[in-house]
Amino acid sequence: MRKVITYGTFDMLHYGHIRLLERAKALGDYLIVGVTSEEFDRKRGKINVRQSLMERIEAVKSTGLADKILIEEYEGQKIDDIRQYGADIFTVGSDWDGKFDYLREFCEVIYLERTEGVSSTDIRSSEERIRLGMVGSVESSVFQKYYEESAHVDGLEFVGAFSERPLDDCVDPYIKWFPNYNELLDNCDAVYIVSHPSRHEEFIRSALDSDCHVLCEAPITLNGDTCRELFELADSKKLILMEAVKTAYSTAYNRFILMVKNGLIGDAVSVDATCTSLRDMQRENWSAEKSQNSICAWGPTAMLPVFQIFGTGYTGKSIVSRIIDVAEKYDSYTRVSFVYSNAIASIQVGKGVKSEGELIVSGTKGYIYIPAPWWKTDYFEIRYENPEENKRFFYQLDGEGIRNEYLSFLHSIKQGNVLSCISREVSIQISSVIGDYYAGNDCTILGDDR
Repeated sequence: MRKVITYGTFDMLHYGHIRLLERAKALGDYLIVGVTSEEFDRKRGKINVRQSLMERIEAVKSTGLADKILIEEYEGQKIDDIRQYGADIFTVGSDWDGKFDYLREFCEVIYLERTEGVSSTDIRSSEERIRLGMVGSVESSVFQKYYEESAHVDGLEFVGAFSERPLDDCVDPYIKWFPNYNELLDNCDAVYIVSHPSRHEEFIRSALDSDCHVLCEAPITLNGDTCRELFELADSKKLILMEAVKTAYSTAYNRFILMVKNGLIGDAVSVDATCTSLRDMQRENWSAEKSQNSICAWGPTAMLPVFQIFGTGYTGKSIVSRIIDVAEKYDSYTRVSFVYSNAIASIQVGKGVKSEGELIVSGTKGYIYIPAPWWKTDYFEIRYENPEENKRFFYQLDGEGIRNEYLSFLHSIKQGNVLSCISREVSIQISSVIGDYYAGNDCTILGDDR
């Protein structure tokens, strides 16, 4: 059997890519395709990649031409892969002519003529830009981060924002502020919503009625049934509705989830996730009425690994909360425990209680440890009974995952198909758990002792 190996970014897979893969496949009996990671592309100076790594892998897989798909992550990996998989031929497009002659020591090297007139760069530059508006709490750090990161995303044009509360002198003067939400929608193709969760449904419905795509900060709503209804409404209008949890688009987080599912720690039997902060409550003008409570601010992030690893089919759950404002249902701390048929999970979230913000997944062969703050980590460890077998993994994190989230949102709009890193079932379940908190289902309330 003659094995052929090739590498590429494969951004926005087009006919030229497919033709190259077809010709590479014809050179032998078994085709290995290396898809370059975002980090390695950045090191090589390639910063305008439109799609996430997982989207590009799925695109290559969908061609049916690759017998094996690898992730290229470091300089010198080509030699390692050729040796490990016994490749007989290395091939790549002729625009790299001579660049990989050093590999002739290990296998045959063939440069294939590229398909003329087709390139990802040309496709990106010719595409219409998506006009993005923002709505929500302008003093929110999340609002500011998403505004700043939009400038780093090719194909996205930030047009302005609408504030759900009166503006003050501290607002960025470079942002165009619209006097009302409807006027913003008239000037946008899509909106990012970072309002108080109680207003998400209102803002989402108005956007969809105005034929605008929606990226909404989690939770989408405070009720699972309403969340499902909004997804169905978006589908009926052929619009994209996506939940925004930037952690889901972090490279390290995605690799961690893949490693758990690939059995590197055996069968996963427990997930323990902690997310806490005190910043908001320490602000001079803090109020429970204006601020997100703990379960809304941190709950979606903490629940994400639970539902992505174990699924949403738990057999039981319990919620224990410490309430400091009964009228606003403001919890300073909440713990939610989930019971599955063969696993358990626990999350603790707090905006008035501080704890170590770590994530631990326990398995039958070992465990994965992600140190605080795990929700924006670039590093994690797999630990085994024998410490000599422990492994550490490092991944560059640019923009806390926001850039990749924007890219996924843009690509979903272009393709007319939701390509979120968060499944619809997970989004609905997150809203359902938060809805149970507000309804008092499976919930124990601890009184304020002050």
